[in-house]
Amino acid sequence: MAVELQILGRAVKAVQYRQHRALDSRLSSVGSTLAQWDALRAISRTPGASARELAAATFQSEQAFGALAGRLVSQGLVDRRPGHGRRIEHHLTPEGKRLLEAGHEVADSVLAECFEALTAPEREALLGLLRKLGGDAKAVAEPPATRAAGN
Repeated sequence: MAVELQILGRAVKAVQYRQHRALDSRLSSVGSTLAQWDALRAISRTPGASARELAAATFQSEQAFGALAGRLVSQGLVDRRPGHGRRIEHHLTPEGKRLLEAGHEVADSVLAECFEALTAPEREALLGLLRKLGGDAKAVAEPPATRAAGN
């Protein structure tokens, strides 16, 4: 039986939406939003990255990321430093690192719930399929070894 692509696309979006809402709701318990936590995670993965790089890593426009980064700076979570030329580099402050780690605990719990209906082999298969569709494994997932560096 052929799968209707619009139904498939909507099913992927529905799962993503449910996961997004659950993460955003539960991250509030540690004083963060999903967008903030994701930005902290991206900065942790690539300390010194530019706003352009971080916007791409967090699926935001440069303007949206710049506004978010400004709020993170004002909250004492991120430090901006001059880089080469006009480049502005982003780094986590100790408070930003603390919030990121608290967010990791929340995200691990939420994601365990989101994927509990799948067996380990099904999760591996799903990840493989998403990587295949994404065309870039780094954009979809990262090796477990980078978890300690900031998930």
